[in-house]
Amino acid sequence: MSDTATREPRADKVAVVKEIGEKLEGCQAVFVTEYRGLSVAQIADVRNALRPADAQMAVYKNTLAKLAVREAGLDGLDDLLVGPTALTFVKGDVAGAAKALRESSKAMPSLVVKGGVLGEAALSDKDVMALADLPSREELLAKFAGALQAPLVKTAGLLQALPRNFAYGLNALIEKQAA
Repeated sequence: MSDTATREPRADKVAVVKEIGEKLEGCQAVFVTEYRGLSVAQIADVRNALRPADAQMAVYKNTLAKLAVREAGLDGLDDLLVGPTALTFVKGDVAGAAKALRESSKAMPSLVVKGGVLGEAALSDKDVMALADLPSREELLAKFAGALQAPLVKTAGLLQALPRNFAYGLNALIEKQAA
């Protein structure tokens, strides 16, 4: 048995794996992108675009990311962690983060969306782009509020009409008897 086989992993590497694991636990989705050819400023632009969706892009060594992904039970990400990859951890608006990545990849063709995981379901690159076509969380909430409001407005109108129609009928009856 060799000396390297029995050696414990370095503490800094264990800390990085633990950090990735904590981020994986605290997010709704994780997207994997390839950033080969992007400058530091361009990566900063992508990170800024992700911020409104409560998403954070981070670059880790693939071997450490694979260890964390396996520990978290997200085997769908394992095959995507090849080459220069960045992980985008989404805590907030999943569709908004997917839109930000899509728009950034249009502006910077070197940024390639490889896929990801939503909950525990693996996503292909096409699935992530389909998520980008969904309305944002705010749009969905507004539509939901409108759907809830419509029957209430209709009910209020009907409840208002009953005494109003009764008053018109009573007024017509009084005028008929007075004439």
